[in-house]
Amino acid sequence: MVSQTLSPENTEERIVWRAMSATYPLYFIGALYISGPVIGWVLFGLLIGRSMLLSVPNKPVPAPIIVWLFGMALMLLALIIGHLNFDLGSAKTIKSSIGWAKGWGLLALFILIGTMNIRPELIYRAAMRICLHTLMIFPLFLLAWLLRLPETLYVSPLSAVGGPGPEFFAVSLYELDPQSGTPRWRLFTPWAPALGFVANIFFIFALAEKDKKWQRIGFCGSILMVLVSQSRLAALSILAITCLWFALQYIKATTLLFLLSAAAFIVAFFGTQMLSFNESFWEAFDAARADSSRVRKALARIAIDRWQFEAPVWGHGIVERGPHLVEYMPIGSHHTWYGLLFVKGIVGLIALALPMLFSLLALFIIIKNNRTARTAFCCLSLLLFYTLGENLEILAYLIWPALIIIGTAHTSTGSTSSATQIPQDSSMSPASTTLASPQHI
Repeated sequence: MVSQTLSPENTEERIVWRAMSATYPLYFIGALYISGPVIGWVLFGLLIGRSMLLSVPNKPVPAPIIVWLFGMALMLLALIIGHLNFDLGSAKTIKSSIGWAKGWGLLALFILIGTMNIRPELIYRAAMRICLHTLMIFPLFLLAWLLRLPETLYVSPLSAVGGPGPEFFAVSLYELDPQSGTPRWRLFTPWAPALGFVANIFFIFALAEKDKKWQRIGFCGSILMVLVSQSRLAALSILAITCLWFALQYIKATTLLFLLSAAAFIVAFFGTQMLSFNESFWEAFDAARADSSRVRKALARIAIDRWQFEAPVWGHGIVERGPHLVEYMPIGSHHTWYGLLFVKGIVGLIALALPMLFSLLALFIIIKNNRTARTAFCCLSLLLFYTLGENLEILAYLIWPALIIIGTAHTSTGSTSSATQIPQDSSMSPASTTLASPQHI
């Protein structure tokens, strides 16, 4: 198959394309953490500006996206009430609200941005380019470890703008696992498991990429990122996503329901043996990184206990530094749901669970007639899976391409790929808008 050149055809596509293509340059100057929120709010401003100032009609917002907007707004309400309940003061409330705009707010914002004229194929190709850049640049990171160069090259001065920590602005060449002493890499992400998370998103995009050359590059790049991250969750996820992708592609909904019924029947007869195998598997899984597993479990226990007895409804409002037992890690980190319970209480948990489940159901219903829906369903399933090992809020600035795909899938209703639509810019007249012919490279 001859490779096709994809190029942005309107303002929003140019912003997305250039931002994703500049992932490594932004990382090396320490601006990647800043760029995510800036892109989100700029595109949101463009969306609102066209509607209000230029009277350009926008696509109707589907119900699942409205639920996302409501859920993340509820997050902000829980944050404010939590601050009021614990008398944290107006300064911390403002600071935390800015944090919401860079975290939970971005989740709904990028899903809403999916209603704009951004072709999924363009996002897939931009992700493949990041995979290509990774394949090209990783030998330098490997050489840095072989030469025993400093693990962290420098921390960008842009860290002065504020953020969760210096690791979001640091250029890390490699890091050594404290338990085994083996090297692992996080590349453009704040920690190695986050690299595995992003790699799985790129793997899904590679599955959706139609150009075989770029698809192979995407597979190689994303698998390399999973391997060098040494993330157990990433390795499990890439296997699960592959199975899910082909199940959604080749199995009809009725057949899938039949298989699920058969699986339930098998579980009823072999449940005891399967539970025993499951217990042995997770013991081996935890033993692979015993220290990490111990810290995660301790953080979970502390978060649950303090949520239940101190702030069950609205939460504590802010994260708190944990004790020496958990190596001073923030309480509720390493797990989205425990973090939500501790910081935003049961209200915060419902504010995320409801949109995720509603969105998954809506996508599953349209998978048969919507090509993008399968990609979005896999992305959202991955996000749900990773809530058990990461905090989605803090990584929103990295996973935003997947969020746009989810929004696009909710917006499109037919089986026609979005590539057949004509992306329009507000500055273009109808007479000047034409379909671009594929160019060969």
